[in-house]
Amino acid sequence: MVVTLIVVCEVGFWVLLAAGLATRYLLRMPRAGAALLLCEPLLEVVLLVVTAMDLRSGAEPSWRHGLAALYIGYTVGHGHRTVKWLDGHAAHRFGGAPRPAGPPRYGTARARYEGRLWFGTLLGAAVATLLLWLAILYVGDPSRTGPLQGWMGAAWRAAGIHGLIALSYVVWPRKAPEPEPDRQDPVPTERR
Repeated sequence: MVVTLIVVCEVGFWVLLAAGLATRYLLRMPRAGAALLLCEPLLEVVLLVVTAMDLRSGAEPSWRHGLAALYIGYTVGHGHRTVKWLDGHAAHRFGGAPRPAGPPRYGTARARYEGRLWFGTLLGAAVATLLLWLAILYVGDPSRTGPLQGWMGAAWRAAGIHGLIALSYVVWPRKAPEPEPDRQDPVPTERR
């Protein structure tokens, strides 16, 4: 049931996002569109409550509960950025706004951008860890909570790998390509 709810929440995220952006830009109802977009966090609250109820009813803590915590953590860490990015593109496409700037491609600007992404992953790992820790306390039986502890490690491994990738942009920054020198066509010489 928890896995099905995770899928429903993911589909619901995209449906609410599309409905909110369509209401905002196609129907020209910005407040109603914003209200739909603000309903998205309710999906994670529903997932959290159902997961807690599942554990409360005596379900064996398993990978499903860990996956729910990671999903909620990812949404907290990266959901806002995703919505903002898509909102900028919808505003450009349907609302007449200027084209949103893409991420920087070179140098320290790119390294800072990657660092901000990594902080989102750190926030997601911290939220997932907090939820898993609370679930472990909620279950109250250390012999049954091994799978939940394993998901804590998975969250921090993902954050560590993402951190190494972000660090690579600091250590080996991409350099902008050198502008090609203007090629001068040789001036034809007159023959006498």
